[in-house]
Amino acid sequence: MWLLLFTGGLWAQTPQEEIFNHPLGPQTMDAFRTACSRVAEHPLTRGNFEQEKIIGSLNRTLKSSGNFIIAADLGLVWDTVKPFPSTLTLGKDYMIQSRSGGQKTVLSAQGNETFLRMAEVISAIFSGNSQGLINNFNVYFSPRVAAADYEWELGLIPKDTTMSAFAEKIIMKGSTTIRSILIYERNGDSVQYVLTNHNYPVELNTNEKALFARR
Repeated sequence: MWLLLFTGGLWAQTPQEEIFNHPLGPQTMDAFRTACSRVAEHPLTRGNFEQEKIIGSLNRTLKSSGNFIIAADLGLVWDTVKPFPSTLTLGKDYMIQSRSGGQKTVLSAQGNETFLRMAEVISAIFSGNSQGLINNFNVYFSPRVAAADYEWELGLIPKDTTMSAFAEKIIMKGSTTIRSILIYERNGDSVQYVLTNHNYPVELNTNEKALFARR
């Protein structure tokens, strides 16, 4: 699942893709950095997710749901509850896949530059690292000031082939936190994550810390 979380070209835009008509520039740079800094204000975030993956070649939609943890200094946890329980932890230089029954598979990123690069970029996205995003993507940004909250929409097109092999383009929406992620894959498939019920604990509990433990 972590690969889903991460060429320029011409494509027929859908309404959702209109963000790519708004390249980041001097007029929106301050608003972009402000949006990123607001996301970074929460070093720990918990919540729920719903995932919908569309497989274009099969005309099929797959749905799953569960809980997530974003820890700026540790990494990410995607705890899938439905349709099948499983937990995926993405650390700075490792990945852990845990399944029901206690089976755990740990993969190290040592010597794997692709993995390390992916981890770096994913960390930049979820920690609001504005410069990291600018370094790795062509960035498109549209701020919207609503009555109740500061909202924004972000479009990302990878600059290098390592990233574009997994995601041709990414669309994110949020306010003080990330609320949705839509990823278009090179093979024509797409996957969308909707993040809800955000809360911001001071620290992880014992069970949550265990999810990041390699042993």
